[in-house]
This record gives sequence, C-alpha cells and structure tokens, in this order.
Amino acid sequence: MTPPFETLLITGAAGRLGSELRRGLAPLARKLRLADVAEIKDVQPNEEAVICDLADEAAMLRLTQGVDAIVHFGGVPLERGWEAILNANIRGSYHIYEGARKNGVKRVVYASSVHAIGYHALEDQIDANAPHRPDGLYGLSKCFVEDLGRLYWDKFGIETAALRIFSSFPEPADRRMLWSWLSFDDCVRLVTAALTAPRVGFTVSFGLSDNAVKPVDNRLAAHLGYRAQDNTEAYRAGVAARTPLPDPKAPAVRHLGGWFVDLGHPDDEAKK
Repeated sequence: MTPPFETLLITGAAGRLGSELRRGLAPLARKLRLADVAEIKDVQPNEEAVICDLADEAAMLRLTQGVDAIVHFGGVPLERGWEAILNANIRGSYHIYEGARKNGVKRVVYASSVHAIGYHALEDQIDANAPHRPDGLYGLSKCFVEDLGRLYWDKFGIETAALRIFSSFPEPADRRMLWSWLSFDDCVRLVTAALTAPRVGFTVSFGLSDNAVKPVDNRLAAHLGYRAQDNTEAYRAGVAARTPLPDPKAPAVRHLGGWFVDLGHPDDEAKK
C-alpha cells in the first residue's frame, strides 16, 4: 500500500516518545526525517537524521524544506530555567511554524502537555475550551505554542493538532498514572489519527489511554478519530500494593498537573 506521506519530520526524535514514533509512524511515509539536538542512534534506511538546535532559525528553515507534515515533539521536556524554556520551547517552536509557513507545510502535530492546564482540579472535568492554567514555565511554553498554532491556522491556514499528553511511559509508575497514563502504542495511535484525519483545523486533544478514571472530556477532538486501546487496569493492583493512598487535600493530588504544582521557580532553585 502506498504510504500517505512522502516525508514526515519528527523533532525530538532521540527522546522517549520520539523513539516510539519512529517505529510507529514508519508505515505512514516513504522517509522519516529525524531531528534532535542529541545523537540519533540506529538510523534505518528509511530515515534521515539531522542534529540541530530548535533555537537556530536558519537550521529550522532548512529542516522543514520538502516535508509533508511535522510531528513536533522536540524541546525541553520538563520544568527548566527561563532561558532554556525560551530558546528550546518558545523560540524553537516559532521557528518550526515559520519553517512550515515558508516551506508550504500544511499540518503540524504538536506535543503539548497536561501542564498547560495543570492547575485545573481533577474533578473539574474540563474540555478543550477550558482556559489555560499552566503549572510552571514548561506549561507556560505549551500554552504559547498552542496559541501559536491557533494563530497560524487562522492567519496562514496551517492545521495543528495540539496533543496534551499526560503521562506516557512504558507502564504506570504511581497512583496518579493510573488515570494519567498514555501507553506508547496509544501515543502512536493518537499521532497517527492527528496526521491522517481529513480535517484538523486547530484541534486540542487530550492524550490519555482508556483508563477507568477519566479526568477530562475529549469530545471536542472526536473528529480526529483517535480510539485508545490500552488502559491501566492490569497495573492497578501492583501500583496500589507498593504505593500508599495519598492525601486527597495535597495540591499534587488535587490538580491535573501533579507534582509540578509543588515546584518553585526553577531559576530560584538553580541558585541554591
């Protein structure tokens, strides 16, 4: 079967999720262009590796030439100081969108995060229309790029699926992840749906597996066609046995962002 894309760009390809996407998205394109600031290992015949910095505008313009769609998973993956967030996540994502605009790329799939809405409470049952409530500088950068994607759709016609990924790891590590987990296979399914949906416009989708506890309402992304196939039930007894029940009044338990809400300003922490 002919793949739907000639060339897909994956940023952050050396990272945890980028590595999974290399495997999962390979059937969708004749060639995967892989980009990261770190070394990309075990490059396959259908892959092209580019070591580059998102903060380098000229490099991003070259990187985005000749690609059909962009899967933007690059950037600082956790709470860091302002300069690191600014250069990698904010400037870097602007450079990706400018590269898309100048090179005629019409769809971006962006790895947003629960931390864009981390100060909403677990019981709020928010949907994609709820306001941003970032829980740190990292979450703030995700809010910026979501709004950047909306701007580039409204003004330039570049579609964006902003995927608010919660906790994507091989298996749930704690009680929070019993509801926040996104399996690697479901992550691939979500990105595949975002790439292949007939129309995306600007869409926010929550990135979760089909877990029993559902803290958000994802109906506004139904047109992507994502259907989670995994859940955390097989892990529940083991997680419960090795971790005590948390204090339900603790901020990290009450809020969607978990332990991020307990962090101070990262630049203050770095000076200690």
